[in-house]
Amino acid sequence: MLSRSALRRGALRCQFAQPVQKRYLAEAASGSFQYQTGDASGVKIASRDLAGPTTTLALVSKAGTRYQLLPGLTEGLEKFAFRGTERRSALRIVRESELLGAELESYHSRENLVIGAKFLRDDLPYFVELLAEVASSTKYLPHVYTEEVLPLIKLAHKKFLASPKAIALSSAHSLAFHRGLGTPVSPASATPYTKYLAADTIEYFAQFAYAKPNFAIVANGAEHADLSKWVNEFFGGVSAKAPEDLLQSVRDKQTKYYGGEERIAHGSGNSLVLAFPGSSSFTGGFYKPEIQVLASLLGGKSSIKWSSGFSLLSKAAASPGTSVETKSAIYSDAGLLYININGTAENVSATAIEAVKTLHSIAGGKISAEDIKKAKAAAKFQELETGQDITAGLELTGSGLTHGSKAYQLDETAKAIEGVTDAQVKAAAKTLLESKATVSAVGDLFLLPYAEDLGLKV
Repeated sequence: MLSRSALRRGALRCQFAQPVQKRYLAEAASGSFQYQTGDASGVKIASRDLAGPTTTLALVSKAGTRYQLLPGLTEGLEKFAFRGTERRSALRIVRESELLGAELESYHSRENLVIGAKFLRDDLPYFVELLAEVASSTKYLPHVYTEEVLPLIKLAHKKFLASPKAIALSSAHSLAFHRGLGTPVSPASATPYTKYLAADTIEYFAQFAYAKPNFAIVANGAEHADLSKWVNEFFGGVSAKAPEDLLQSVRDKQTKYYGGEERIAHGSGNSLVLAFPGSSSFTGGFYKPEIQVLASLLGGKSSIKWSSGFSLLSKAAASPGTSVETKSAIYSDAGLLYININGTAENVSATAIEAVKTLHSIAGGKISAEDIKKAKAAAKFQELETGQDITAGLELTGSGLTHGSKAYQLDETAKAIEGVTDAQVKAAAKTLLESKATVSAVGDLFLLPYAEDLGLKV
């Protein structure tokens, strides 16, 4: 087995080279969690030099299910990561990573594909080189697709179909946004991906996902100069642009909200989603901090163990066994504020009625200033905690750079939330009730309510 020094030898061959020229888009705030951003070899980079012996590194690509040309392409591309490149077999990648005590990961969301690693700080050169190989020289072999990738996609499909909550959330996104953001995160039907998906189609989509304008390299626990140096060294051979025909095929249109209602029978549980137009991410052009405060005000899920909590919807739950949560799902150019209720069909129905009544109370001004103050504090904490979280911060920052050349900055989002007024929160609730709602019911359809029963317009 190769030694640690042998693994580094190739990656460190230019450690005495002259410092590279860098163009900074923003300077990091000293002593804060701000990201320092820049450009290296045509690749957008961001780093946060947090104190500690480990580093988390990720390639964040604008290749989530929103952008896939055919069903399952994003999932297939995720599963092909680290399964062999022109220089390294999958076995070699695993053994070398284990020798260095590292962890490899790959996952995707509606907008992003994330390929990353966690490792000891001194091993940054090796893993920058490995990510460059994944982007530029992954081998998309038919037998690997058939024997390793496709079974994992089918497993994700089965897991999705077994969860009423996952089906309801996927249905709500499909109703709200149709194509693009409405595309399921996991394949929702066996037919499309077995009909269209193959090793060569995944390789074709990779030309878009791994073109320099479509991804960013983000690191936590690395000096910006070091990250810039090694990205310059190893990402020079990555494609500078996706093929023109592929660029024209990939959808990148402004997201439009539609709304509507869907009912799906399911025997494993009951889930109801009530959703409305929300806010984009902070790095997007449609950020509305009052939506986040409203989501916190509605709440439902307690942040305190052994307590149902004191948010408005936690009090509205029909029974202790009924779970309610309100979230603001944020994307680059749109968002979805949704209330998700799970439990028995009778309790879900009763809780949904109370949830709509609560929204009307907020819109009508029947809410105390103290409740809104607590909601702002909770929203600020949740935002800061999410941004401070290494995994979430990497994706948010990478997505911001690839969609708008702007990194996610904690200080600015916290300031925006602090500036939300009581009037803005009440106005936001009123606007939601006046807009077209999205209602998705999964489970016992005989008992689960229609949008009309709740007084919502679809």
